[in-house]
Amino acid sequence: MGYQEGLSGLSGASSDLDVIGNNIANANTVGFKQGQAQFADVYANTIAAAVGNQIGLGTRLTEVQQQFSQGSITTTNQALDVAINGNGFFQLSDNGANVYSRNGVFQLNNVGQIVNASGLQLMGYAANSSGVINTATTVPLTVPTADIAPSKTKNITAAFNLNSQDSTPATATFSASDPTSYNTSTSVQVYDSLGGTHTVSLYFVKQSTGLWSVYGTSDNAAPVGTVPASASPGLISSNVQFDTSGNLVAGTGPFSITIPDGASTVAGATQTLTLDLGKTTQYGAKDGVTNITQDGFTAGELTNFTVGTDGTLTGNYSNGQTQALGQIVLANFNNQNGLVNLGGNLFQQTTASGSAQIAAPGSTNHGTVQGGAVESSNVDLTSELVNLITAQRNYQANAQTIKTQQTVDQTLMQL
Repeated sequence: MGYQEGLSGLSGASSDLDVIGNNIANANTVGFKQGQAQFADVYANTIAAAVGNQIGLGTRLTEVQQQFSQGSITTTNQALDVAINGNGFFQLSDNGANVYSRNGVFQLNNVGQIVNASGLQLMGYAANSSGVINTATTVPLTVPTADIAPSKTKNITAAFNLNSQDSTPATATFSASDPTSYNTSTSVQVYDSLGGTHTVSLYFVKQSTGLWSVYGTSDNAAPVGTVPASASPGLISSNVQFDTSGNLVAGTGPFSITIPDGASTVAGATQTLTLDLGKTTQYGAKDGVTNITQDGFTAGELTNFTVGTDGTLTGNYSNGQTQALGQIVLANFNNQNGLVNLGGNLFQQTTASGSAQIAAPGSTNHGTVQGGAVESSNVDLTSELVNLITAQRNYQANAQTIKTQQTVDQTLMQL
């Protein structure tokens, strides 16, 4: 027995205690991956006189191996908290240099960039103003603050039931202001090319069983029908016909109607909409609308955003629209333990780790992400406390070998 073995054992046990202590200290660090000290024995670099007669010189620390097992996912309800479930790392830009992390706590800086607590920018695929994502290259992700552009109404789809037992109106000539001149009506808000709002009202007038006329007004004033000028004002169609089963006769509609064009500099300019009444029925039941939709919308402000499992950042706007703002990517490596730990929950690729394999979450061997959540540290405190006791006893035992060698030396000196 010699001092060398005991000293190397003390050094190893001390390193083990450091690793375990670091794990315990980071038990609440988001995305932290615990380390494990790995050791190897040491022998003198000589040729042994006989096989099996070599006496070891102690131990040495070979590496601190990161344990990349999955941490539990905790819901936070913070929009820019993102947890990785499975393989992969967030790609971050540190002044142009790419680094990688499992810590998904992000926020917006003063120019709308998504950054972590240290100001490093989250990388991903950008989306254009129409929400189309470009997967050609990764860029720092930014949440745009501009309003979403309006879209003019092109189509109105409406379904009604027109009561087959209705009588023809008491007033023969149609007038939107005279309820006795029509049987039923409804309104829908539509949008011009600048997102200006207009109200299109539809009126149904029974001519005879199975035959109805449809009138319309825009903003309760101008007629919207495109029939000849000699026809009644606002007449869209006078031949909405139903078969004996109460369904529209094939070939009825769609119809064209017009509203003012808010973007035109020409007085009286209009834009054309298509009105589809294809699901309208004539049953012996109460008059009324059963469904009505239109495909336009006004400009909208960003109200909030969400992160999907595939990393897509979706903006929700005040006009009820949603649009992709970008997509978070994940980086995977052939050898995760080849990464260099930079501290601050950051890693850097090396030749040992291999190049970063960038892809959208959920593709190939990449994990998925969960918005409004974080991945907790994967440190098991119970196991680490047991390991701590074991490492402490190892330290004490190695100290005892030195003490024993000292006693042996003292005995020799007293001969």
